[in-house]
Amino acid sequence: MSAEGLPMVVPAGGLPARVRIHEVGARDGLQNEKMAVPTSVKADFIRRLADAGLTTIEATSFVHPEWVPQLADAEHLFRQVSDLDVDLPVLVPNRRGLDRALALGARRIAVFASATESFAKANLNRTLDESLAVFEPVVRQAKDAGAHVRGYVSMCFGDPWEGAVPLHQVARVCTALRDMGCDELSLGDTIGVATPGHVLELLSLLNEKGVPTNVIGVHFHDTYGQALANTLAALQHGVTTVDSSAGGLGGCPYAKSATGNLATEDLVWMLHGLGIQTGVDLGRLTATSVWMAAHLDRPSPSRTVRALSHKDQ
Repeated sequence: MSAEGLPMVVPAGGLPARVRIHEVGARDGLQNEKMAVPTSVKADFIRRLADAGLTTIEATSFVHPEWVPQLADAEHLFRQVSDLDVDLPVLVPNRRGLDRALALGARRIAVFASATESFAKANLNRTLDESLAVFEPVVRQAKDAGAHVRGYVSMCFGDPWEGAVPLHQVARVCTALRDMGCDELSLGDTIGVATPGHVLELLSLLNEKGVPTNVIGVHFHDTYGQALANTLAALQHGVTTVDSSAGGLGGCPYAKSATGNLATEDLVWMLHGLGIQTGVDLGRLTATSVWMAAHLDRPSPSRTVRALSHKDQ
């Protein structure tokens, strides 16, 4: 699966030389699937992603099975892939989830906060401040155990219940997570409403509030077709960590207007065309997403997957 000589590499000024892709397909991408995906298929998916050159692959979430039934096999799955020489972050909702993850040897932990009251109540059944209070001992325990901690912040650019989200509100949550000890933040455009100027304004405000660009990752959804444009804006600001999902899998179970994540293949096509290094083999990655699409019995929404796989037909 290749397009000979394409994309043609034409670098643009002011962009990073290398980007780390935080692959979320195995967790965020599959969590919404109504039909249970076998653990063996998930494990094979992660192994194929690693073989394609991805070095950070979010494996699963240690939530209660009633919350996200698709991820009820977290322990079994993590055991099957923990030998891989890649980073395997896992999401934890509370101290119980953290204990389960640490017991299996997980050393990259993520907590999932909200920038809005409405989403905090829908997703966590708590107020925004109550949810932050729950995360504080989780982050502290994870850091004491020597783990790297990522803080997800959802609804950074818009909320389906509240509409526009004030920038200072997002900054307050981000600084609170940093003060707790989070090593990294991921800014989530959960319903895909961000535009490039909005992205740049938020990143600039976070810098003003003491959050350095090198700890920020971005997580865009493509609801309005803006994910790549928003990513490019973030790169121009100096961001070097971008979340994406192989084949464009995923959405958000608590925000019905959230469509798929930015497809990793679409991201890699753009980055490689700009001369930005990723370490990812686009052909192997595309083959992996075609393989997973067959298991899910539907085509990949990624335009790059469709274009490259069509060339082989």
